[in-house]
Amino acid sequence: MPGGTDQTLRPFLWRAANLYPDREIVSRTHNGIERYTYSEYDDRTAQLANALDKYGIEEGDRVGTFCWNHHRHFETYFSVPSIGAQLHTINPLLPDEHIQYIVDNADDQLIFVDPSLAPKLAGAAADAPEFDGVDFVVMGETAVDAIDATPYEEFVGEHSTEYDWPQLSEDQPAGMCYTSGTTGNPKGVEYTQQMLWSHTMTTLSPHGIPMNDDDVVMPVVPMFHVNAWGMPFTATAAGSKHVYPGPSPNPEDLAMLIEEEGVTITSGVPTVWLGLMDYAEDNDLDLSSLDTVIVGGSAAPESMIRWFDDRDVELLHAWGMTEMSPIGSAAHLKHNLEDADYETQLEHRSKQGILVPGLEMRVVDEDGNEAAWDGEEFGELWIRGPSVTTEYFKRPDANEKDFEDGWLKTGDVVTVDEEGYIKIVDRAKDVIKSGGEWISSVELENAIMAHDDVAEAAVVGVPHEKWQERPVAFVVPTERADEATLDDEIMALLREEYPKWWLPDAIEYIDEIPKTATGKFSKKDIRESYTDESLLDGSVPEDAAPGEE
Repeated sequence: MPGGTDQTLRPFLWRAANLYPDREIVSRTHNGIERYTYSEYDDRTAQLANALDKYGIEEGDRVGTFCWNHHRHFETYFSVPSIGAQLHTINPLLPDEHIQYIVDNADDQLIFVDPSLAPKLAGAAADAPEFDGVDFVVMGETAVDAIDATPYEEFVGEHSTEYDWPQLSEDQPAGMCYTSGTTGNPKGVEYTQQMLWSHTMTTLSPHGIPMNDDDVVMPVVPMFHVNAWGMPFTATAAGSKHVYPGPSPNPEDLAMLIEEEGVTITSGVPTVWLGLMDYAEDNDLDLSSLDTVIVGGSAAPESMIRWFDDRDVELLHAWGMTEMSPIGSAAHLKHNLEDADYETQLEHRSKQGILVPGLEMRVVDEDGNEAAWDGEEFGELWIRGPSVTTEYFKRPDANEKDFEDGWLKTGDVVTVDEEGYIKIVDRAKDVIKSGGEWISSVELENAIMAHDDVAEAAVVGVPHEKWQERPVAFVVPTERADEATLDDEIMALLREEYPKWWLPDAIEYIDEIPKTATGKFSKKDIRESYTDESLLDGSVPEDAAPGEE
């Protein structure tokens, strides 16, 4: 273990391996369930470090991963950064041209790839100059036909389980992730040792995603997306048991792991839990071990929170960004709300929550003034803190637009209530402006998905000759839904909460809401594939003009 006082990742693993040597790391892989202990994991990270040295990886080099959530991927999390290299987790769901761009932009030297993802990576690499000089290691015991790659177990081989870990600066780059779902090329975000250390300590706090040594932690959010929200680091620092769901887990896989491994904390985007809820309709699902389900990426509908509450499971709303390492807020109840009635508590828990310790925020309106914390005034959320980046990698064009005086301009339009709870009204690019007034697509989506016969819903603004934009709802009905009556039922549901001018001008039924590479609803794809002015009926009713009730 290195000495000194710098804030780096290696001491988290040292603590886990020495205080909890027999705690398990469980992994669903292509070959079934595999398990070993922190002590064995520590040895494996040393073997991988020796293998990387032998290959020629040096301090500052970037090593890519193209993998699902499993123990071998987890081994790169502590081994690569702890030798002074930089772990670059690549999203395998991105289009080939984006993969080519980020491999070239990051200058990856070596890429670890899963067997099931080898054809995808081989396709992106074929005849692509961006991959010149890049070698591959396949995450398994044997070679695969799809790509010329050394098997991981051969790469690690008989290397020593002893390694002289270097003393690293806390400013040493340790991780890298690229944004997805943006217009143009993805933007790279570098994480220093100190940023990941700060994020880990923040999320360990009661106001983050607290974990303990008796917790069993299963990150369903992909390890290729912002380090699975930092949970592998946090769980290690806490000495928790890890459970990794492996390649393309379906609801049945997740249910099996929760039940058989005693999972207490898990995480994922809302679509993951909608799938589990659907699975529970036809199966006897035992969630008795589960304490907390963390939801981020998109807002969870109130109905989802109630569903888990009914099963004595806390659904914890969290919010963050790639640029923030990533957790920025969590919807824990403040002490003065613990005795409030259930509906009041639910109102706050349905928001994105309060800032985690260490961060500061501003809410800036269109005129550059700070919006009041009254739950009504809108503004763009700006964030700064030790786990928040202050620039994009090799992107001065984006830096000028997205950063100001150390503040990250998140692009999220929010309100903040008197208690300090953040509510994301919309992304700046998705908020609907009708007749000079704002309509929140997120609020309408959540209200529509509260209907029992709606599986998914997305609302986008469609150009309108008179009102500038009008909302149109795209709805995926459940199998039992009656589309003949669903329109009227949805509109009746919305009329209970929103003024007439907020109501969608049209409801379109589709088989599936397009998703981004991280599982979020892709409104960009909806706009490109489905929307034009022919969807609208011409105008909203004259007695419901924008700005009027």
